[in-house]
Amino acid sequence: MNSTIELLKSHRSIRKFTDQKVPHELLLELIRAGQAAATSNHVQAYTVIHVKNPANREQIAELAGGQTYVATASDFLVFCADMKRPTEAAERIGANVVRGMTEQLLVASVDTALMAQNVVIAAESEGLGICYIGGIRNNPQAVSDLLRLPEHVYPVFGLCLGYPAHEPDVKPRLPVEAVLKEDYYTDDSELVAVFDDAMQTYYGQRKGGNKDTNWSKNLTPLFDSKLRAHMREFLTKRGFGMK
Repeated sequence: MNSTIELLKSHRSIRKFTDQKVPHELLLELIRAGQAAATSNHVQAYTVIHVKNPANREQIAELAGGQTYVATASDFLVFCADMKRPTEAAERIGANVVRGMTEQLLVASVDTALMAQNVVIAAESEGLGICYIGGIRNNPQAVSDLLRLPEHVYPVFGLCLGYPAHEPDVKPRLPVEAVLKEDYYTDDSELVAVFDDAMQTYYGQRKGGNKDTNWSKNLTPLFDSKLRAHMREFLTKRGFGMK
């Protein structure tokens, strides 16, 4: 395997960081690498907020569910899906812009995720650690107000960035046979059962905190309740009407 593939397969979420700061020029290079990601029709429907104010970072840490590493990482970024910039650009040259389409929400969200993953890969290639923070969607309106996000922009997730202060194990992934299918969708329940056994072993032996669980059990909180039921109303109010 080449070094790029090995880097990708070695990804871990880092939640403890040293006091060493990420050089600003390196941060700019990471963002430039992010901008090189694929983007639907070259729309580039994203904006990244570099949250530097310590009080704001503390507040976001609480809004995200008490995730303290939001405040302690060298840098914290909020990746926003942004349809304000491209729709206004089209409007300025005379387009009769239709806003609030579901496809616009999908394009902006996918563009943002692709851009962020490029940033992550570039960061890890420089020895940095990262942790995505989806918890900002627990209180998306409060985060939007804090960051002064305008209509047609919404916060998709945050990203902690810094030099790792611990070395967690690489978490196993589903067997490739479960996610790569030939020609048609096929049942993979047997492969999931095998993976559950592997995850049970992983969690039982994990450095820095083991527990008695597996993959399927960990999914329960996501699907036995209406997770973040506020998101539809929030997105509609921000101009993503999902028409």
